[in-house]
Order: sequence, then C-alpha cells, then structure tokens
Amino acid sequence: MITFAVMIAKRVIQFIEKENLFSPKDKILVALSGGADSVALLRLLHNAGYHCEAAHCNFHLRGAESNRDELFVERLCKEIGVQLHTVHFDTVQYASEKQISIEMAARELRYEWFETMRITRHADVVAVAHHKDDSIETMLLNLIRGTGIAGLLGIRPHNQAIVRPLLCVNREEIIQYLTSIGQAYVTDSTNLQNEYTRNKIRLDLIPLMQEINPSIIESLLETGNNLNEVSSIYNKEIAEGKKRVQTPEGIHIQQLLNEVSPQAILFEILHPLGFNPSQIKDILAAAIGGQAGKQFMSKSHRVIRDREFLLLEPIGKVTNLPSFELTKEEQAYSSDFLIPRDKNTACFDADKLNQAISMRKWELGDTFVPFGMQGRKKVSDYMTDCKFSISQKENQWVLCCGEQIAWLIGERTDNRFRIDKTTRRVVIYKLTR
Repeated sequence: MITFAVMIAKRVIQFIEKENLFSPKDKILVALSGGADSVALLRLLHNAGYHCEAAHCNFHLRGAESNRDELFVERLCKEIGVQLHTVHFDTVQYASEKQISIEMAARELRYEWFETMRITRHADVVAVAHHKDDSIETMLLNLIRGTGIAGLLGIRPHNQAIVRPLLCVNREEIIQYLTSIGQAYVTDSTNLQNEYTRNKIRLDLIPLMQEINPSIIESLLETGNNLNEVSSIYNKEIAEGKKRVQTPEGIHIQQLLNEVSPQAILFEILHPLGFNPSQIKDILAAAIGGQAGKQFMSKSHRVIRDREFLLLEPIGKVTNLPSFELTKEEQAYSSDFLIPRDKNTACFDADKLNQAISMRKWELGDTFVPFGMQGRKKVSDYMTDCKFSISQKENQWVLCCGEQIAWLIGERTDNRFRIDKTTRRVVIYKLTR
C-alpha cells in the first residue's frame, strides 16, 4: 500500500512540473474543506516538501456538520504542522442579497476570500482539489446547459493564481491514497444526495454512461484534451473576428454577417454576459432581418438591434442622474467673438435666458426650434431624423429656460436663444462627459 501512495505522489508531482503550476520555492495556499480530495491535496504537497498554508471556509450551511469540518481541519493542521486560516460566512444572507443560488454564493465568497488571503499571506498560488471526476462532471454539466468549445474542455490545470494539482488522479485513487497512509477525512452528507444538478450527474448520469461504456471517463478526458488543441485555433480566429466586428458603437451588423461563422463570434461575445444559446440565435436572426429597436436581456446586459449595430450595454445604465457635468461662464460679447462649432459647447444670448435654468431628461411631446430653423420640431422627430439609437434616446438630456428647451445637450441649441446683433453678453455652457 505504501507503494501505491508513492506512485500517486510521483504522478501528482510530475503533473505539477509538466503543467508548470508552481515551483518548489513557491508558497502555496491550500483550500482545505476537510473532504477527501482537499485532505489528500494538503498531505501530498506537505509530504513532498512544498511550503503550504491552509485556508478553510465555514459556510454554515449544514449545521453541526459545518462546525465538525472546521474542528477536523484544525486538528489535522495542528497534527502535521501547517498554519490554518479560517473564515465564517453567512452564505444564506449573501445569496439573498445578491439574488443568486446558494451554490453560486458559496463559490463567490470562497474565491474572493482565497484571493484576499493569497495576497495577505504573500502566497504565490491557491491550490484547490479538483480531480479527474470533477473535470468530467463540469464537462457534462456545461454540455447539458449549452456551451461552446471552452465548456467542453473540462477543468483546466490553472486559471490565473488558482492551480489544480489533482487533475491527474480520480476520486477512487484519492480515497485509496488516504487509506494507504492511514489519513482520515470528513464526508459532506449533501454529496450523497442527488438534489443538486452536479450530484445528479455524479450519482446518476455517469454510472449510467459507464454501463454503456466502462471507459467513458477516459474517453471524455481524451476528448477534452483533443478539443484543447482545437480551441487554440478556434480562440485565435474568434479573437480576430471580434476585432473586426466590435466597434465603440457596438457590434457592426454587416461586418458580423460577413464573417465565416457569425453565430460562433456572437456566442463568444454574448455568452460570457449571460445570454443563453437560444437567445443568441434569436439575436442573430434579428441582426439578419429584424426590426430596429428589438431588445434582448440577460441578467446583467441588454442587446438592442439598432440600424447598423447591435448595441450592447449593462442593465441599469439608464438612470435619472446625468453621466456628465456642465460648466457655465458669462462674458461680454464683442464682434470678434467666435461661436464654437463643438456640439459639447453651447453659446446663448444671456439676456434671452431670462427664466430659471434647469436640466432634465427629454419627455414625449417636447419641442424646440433647432438652431438655424424657424419652426418648432418635436425632439423625438429630431432624434429619429438624426438616427439616434435607442440608448442615445433614453439618455438624452435637455437644458431648459423656464418651460422652453434651450439646448438638446451635446447635440443642438434652440434658435430662440441664439446670439445676434443685439447681444451684449453671452453665456457659455460646456459639457464634460
């Protein structure tokens, strides 16, 4: 049995070196839950002579079990001489405040704290105990939900400061390793239930697949490795495609449709922002032949089908507070005064601005007399004629003199307040975005 433990240790160290996860001189913060995989990770790295400290999160989700796990890791770290750092989270409250699932809340809390501790403790990396089986479960979970090539690669060995040294071994080998060295561990009872999607995959789906193909784990891992090579080419082409279609205004529709695979590029732009594959197909259909103004929403962003662009912006961007500042100055008027042709600067006859000055969003029914014209024009018609996007319309402010609009801010002034031969003083407003 000792031979088995040595074999596993050698395999893990070789994997660390092959993937260049960290060096013998690096300081490693090990995520320690008390479960078999994290305990094996700590023992393997500690026994191999790496400089380790441990980090444990108590999420207070399993009552006495959560406190049992904390006591266990305290005893383990004391026994082997590893410094332990522990944090307590009110996970339920956090999930409620963020309006996310308990699983997502625990993940966010955990990784944010790990990064804080890594910096505080001057560690080089945070080692987490994902193994082969976790990688397969992730691959299948992504496949069920809908994903691109990246989601079919499984869990990768490193992601910035997060490293995963146990991806070269499976759950059964981890248990055998711990048994061979006589090391105890704790069991999370929720892992024995199939109420969560990942547990259903682990307890129900994978065993069923193994009945069809006993080597399904190895087959899926090999598929992930093959796709990793494909993804290198794919990612390069997608990155170049993104550069071609994305502009400061938004995604250029015609340029997108000229691409070899518009849907693939659109997927890689929008899926990370919470849009699902079905929505992305609908967005592409709208780009091809949809009417301007159609909107699509994810939890964090919206896409608006404009005339030439797919406009992409965070939800909540439309507010009742301006995203700019106005400065004002007044001076005497002389014949050599030059009126700036800059839309962000507005000049008025000071004597014509003879009522209270205010600023607000434009409203339906608003009219003004555009500079250089005599008749009134609806603000809505003016913006339509100028091909304002929906987002621009939603965020358009006006400067008012009493009840009259003096300036469609950042766009055009009102002719009734213009400077003329009778002007003695001028007021200059400048917009700073």
